[in-house]
Amino acid sequence: MFKSRKVHKGDAWGGVVIDKTRGVTDGSNLYHYVELRLQDGTTKKVSIAKALWETLNAGDRLVKEPGSRAPAKAPQ
Repeated sequence: MFKSRKVHKGDAWGGVVIDKTRGVTDGSNLYHYVELRLQDGTTKKVSIAKALWETLNAGDRLVKEPGSRAPAKAPQ
């Protein structure tokens, strides 16, 4: 079954970037993804904005607060 990689407004999570990828999954739009290791040890792959994707490196921390539209890079 297809698993959504969209970030939803009610989501809340925090994790460390372990990989960055991009792809044309729908045949016409380029999407930017990060794979995160969450605080509970599981991994999650989410689609994020290109501007944020370009600032991230492996080891950076992202936090998604409930009510916000997008994750933000956490200060080191």
